[in-house]
Amino acid sequence: MNEITKAEQMGILNYEAYTLFANEKRELIDRSEISQQRINALKNVKAPAKPAYKGIASGRNVIVIQMESFQNFLIGLTIDGQEVTPNMNKLAREHFYFSNFYQQVGQGNTSDAEFVVNTSYYIPPQGAATQRYAGKELPSLPKLMKAKGYSTATFHTNVVEFWNRGELYAALGFDRYFDQQYFGDEDTVFFGASDEVLYRKTMDQLRDMQASGKPFYAHIISMTAHHPFTTPKEKDKITLPERYQDTFVGDYIRAQSYADYALGKFIDELKESGIWQNSLIVVYGDHQGLPLYSLDRDDEELMAEIYGREYSYTDMINVPLIIAAPGLTKPKEFEQLGGQVDVLPTIANLTGISLKNYIHFGQDLLNHDYNLLPQRYYLPTGSFMSSKALFMPGSGFEDGKEYPLAVESEERPLAGNGSQELGATEEEYARALKLLDLSDSYVSQLPDRNPEEKE
Repeated sequence: MNEITKAEQMGILNYEAYTLFANEKRELIDRSEISQQRINALKNVKAPAKPAYKGIASGRNVIVIQMESFQNFLIGLTIDGQEVTPNMNKLAREHFYFSNFYQQVGQGNTSDAEFVVNTSYYIPPQGAATQRYAGKELPSLPKLMKAKGYSTATFHTNVVEFWNRGELYAALGFDRYFDQQYFGDEDTVFFGASDEVLYRKTMDQLRDMQASGKPFYAHIISMTAHHPFTTPKEKDKITLPERYQDTFVGDYIRAQSYADYALGKFIDELKESGIWQNSLIVVYGDHQGLPLYSLDRDDEELMAEIYGREYSYTDMINVPLIIAAPGLTKPKEFEQLGGQVDVLPTIANLTGISLKNYIHFGQDLLNHDYNLLPQRYYLPTGSFMSSKALFMPGSGFEDGKEYPLAVESEERPLAGNGSQELGATEEEYARALKLLDLSDSYVSQLPDRNPEEKE
């Protein structure tokens, strides 16, 4: 399954021809064979008789904040006594914090995270979800919320055409979107207005939505801490020591410190407006910002200093998830494995929304300990995460490698002879591949949207 291994074996030109042919010949599982019962069996999930936290945030506003390139190591990080992200740290200390949470994005990066979180489906085998799936009638979190009487909106300071987001938002069923046309070119950094402008102008809309008397669902996409992270010096909220100056890691930390500062100002405004106390707030990182293959020796040394060991694949794709329902959520760290596909079912449980007739591939993180997360794009096809390890295949399972989760960075070749206790099993490998196949087949066979509904 590993694309790198297959390309090495076939030669790059033969491999490119093979992928084109394979894509055309891909067979889909019939929709009649795709059920939640089958998905749950593959995931080893059993619904609890009395789910914990069920409906505790029913009727509250839902505010989901997607943090650009925000990796989990930033939580609690101090450099020479300075907190890098004090506002995220405070959220993690005072509410539900999921430290063993991972990205599941592909070529579309940020837009893929928007898709996965709002649908609980996996990304497509090739291309961005916004380009492959935006023509479909997508079941989604916005549609579930609207059925409960919510108004819905999404906020992003870039142009809506970027990554075909206009089509995605229509497919997801958002009532409204706000893009660069609304936010303007004030205080532009990289692709659009700064996070401070994003949050300030978003607050204007949230106040209006609150005044309507209806609860709302708002999905807010931060963007200033975007690659290559060379934010203007006037945005700096941290003074880094000399060894971090003019490094990729140093620029990344500067950018994320600013993103945290802007988030803190937004939280203050939410509290002052009274919206904070009547909301369920979900904050997560969209994808990695420091790829292993983009670090030079100085960067690698800085990351080893931060982690106290070598920076690994599991570290790279580890992003935070924080859930805050003021007055309801108490300080608690959840260590079970989770991924972006799990956000929708977790929100559904907290808000009391039924998923009885909604096919989904994630699970409620508040009520399940075991998890199985297929990975794509940033890791070879066939890679998956289970409760103990990240597994990456070679030609198949037998010559694959596993990386323990959040423990060490040493890869361990799988002996396959029973001589060692494996964190990943061949049975999990087969189940992860089947889950991807089911998601691909299900979404590909959803009805096309009516032409008049398309933008």
